Amino acid sequence: MRRLLLLASLLLFTVGCGVVESSEDKATDAAREVAKKAGERLYDRRPRTAEEVGRSASGIEGVEVLRVTGTSTHDGDGVDVVVRTYGAAYNRWSDLEEVAVRRCFAVRVSTKWQSRGDLRDVDCPDGAPLAFAPPPEPPRLPYEALRVKLPRVPEGGRVDEAEVRRRLAGLDLDPAIRTEVEADGGRVGVLLSVKGNRFDAQDCVLARVVPGATEVWVPPRIQRMPGEGGCTIANALDPLPPPH
Repeated sequence: MRRLLLLASLLLFTVGCGVVESSEDKATDAAREVAKKAGERLYDRRPRTAEEVGRSASGIEGVEVLRVTGTSTHDGDGVDVVVRTYGAAYNRWSDLEEVAVRRCFAVRVSTKWQSRGDLRDVDCPDGAPLAFAPPPEPPRLPYEALRVKLPRVPEGGRVDEAEVRRRLAGLDLDPAIRTEVEADGGRVGVLLSVKGNRFDAQDCVLARVVPGATEVWVPPRIQRMPGEGGCTIANALDPLPPPH
């Protein structure tokens, strides 16, 4: 019995001296871990705007976005996002119920590798979590309308570049769709594309009008990757061979 009393006294002394981490500290560590994992998910080598980063952070479970500063992930020090996360802990020796905390952390998001895991404890800003509008949907490229609209030139005929341009103007394309037309050696090539992000496959539609044939196609995904030359007017005039 005396030994049990001594052990209990020693345990109380140890807890009182702060050797054993408090439940609040453990709960804070849990909240910090949520913020750390959020920062790892947000890291990306793709250039993104501050709004894009904030929108991505707000979609992570257990994360509230309270502040976003900076312009883009590839400018200066990148983007700082202040997030609020939740953590909980329970110590059956000292707690009557679970201890829960909400803590704020600044997560730096940059295309620089050394920024990965950059996390700082900060005071929570006043105000409600930020709300972000969904990203605008890119315009759909009018594959079928282009196929119907382009002229068909009979064998032995001559392709009129001006006529091709006139037909394209009649499509009333979204301003976000980039249009290129080029004539070469009796052929006319057409490229319709939307702006890519330099990392993912770009959206584009190609067409070629030659005597006896009018072709419209979407290049294979591998050819639409950055640097592969699929979404170019040159590929419309002289199509790349299919990938193996």
